[in-house]
Amino acid sequence: MACLYVIDAYAAVDEEPLRNTLEAALDEVDRIDRLMSHYKRESPLSRLNREAGQHAVSVDPELFAFIKRSLQYSEASEGAFDITVGPLMKAWGFFTGEGHLPTDMELSAARRRVGAHHLILDENERTIWFDVEGVELDLGGIAKGYAVDRVVESLRSQHVEAALISAGGSTIYGLGAPPGRDGWSVAIQDPTDAQKIAREVTLRNRSLSVAGSSEKSFEANGIRYSHIMDPRAGRPVQGMLSVAVLTDTGTEGDALDDAVFVLGVSGSRKLLKRYPDAEVMSFLPDPVRGWTMISEGRPR
Repeated sequence: MACLYVIDAYAAVDEEPLRNTLEAALDEVDRIDRLMSHYKRESPLSRLNREAGQHAVSVDPELFAFIKRSLQYSEASEGAFDITVGPLMKAWGFFTGEGHLPTDMELSAARRRVGAHHLILDENERTIWFDVEGVELDLGGIAKGYAVDRVVESLRSQHVEAALISAGGSTIYGLGAPPGRDGWSVAIQDPTDAQKIAREVTLRNRSLSVAGSSEKSFEANGIRYSHIMDPRAGRPVQGMLSVAVLTDTGTEGDALDDAVFVLGVSGSRKLLKRYPDAEVMSFLPDPVRGWTMISEGRPR
């Protein structure tokens, strides 16, 4: 998943059993990566991308359920979150590189292959078919959160009472609390200066997901383009620096941070009514101080 997973944990056991528990949890991350990576040619997701434009493909039960869940977020956000964004990521050069401007022809071809309506799911047969060739699913915007959730489930099953799980610093879950504390203190990075902290939050059985324009971007003709796409427009989002979302699961947080980044503050209010437990912090450019923050939802 192109990031480092780190677990800090406390448990009422000896060090070696706890270390074994954490290694097993990280093995679960590797398993999900092998299942859902579109960079690994032999993964079930890559096979689906190669073949589903030609015929219905039988899909692993876990992957089928996850794709179905991802499509629900796409529907809820009216296409702002969309796992069919793969062709756009390639057209804009973000699949394997740092990005570049596509030609009008490249962009037009990519846009014809983007949209959740291209996926035909058969739950009885557990198959997926693409109604046009060239559709490519990219689960990178949500699979990290799912892997974090799976780690949390693994640790809970082994009676780990307190742990902080981080997927590259962009999806973080605080399980329980460290001894003598109310929760895990986590810093949200300043969206304009990586050496500064914009805000600190406390996580206790809560997830933090962050989508930022500085993670991967390029500049052309005086305009900076980030890797976060508006699937509806076929272009990188402008006017947003970063979005931080607090939710009960990493999966939900990962879907919502991208959707809010695309929709903007006013455009996301309808979406957030469907997720009343989410707390959202949107960081926007400010000509005086560099950025300003707008918060939505009720802190918990």
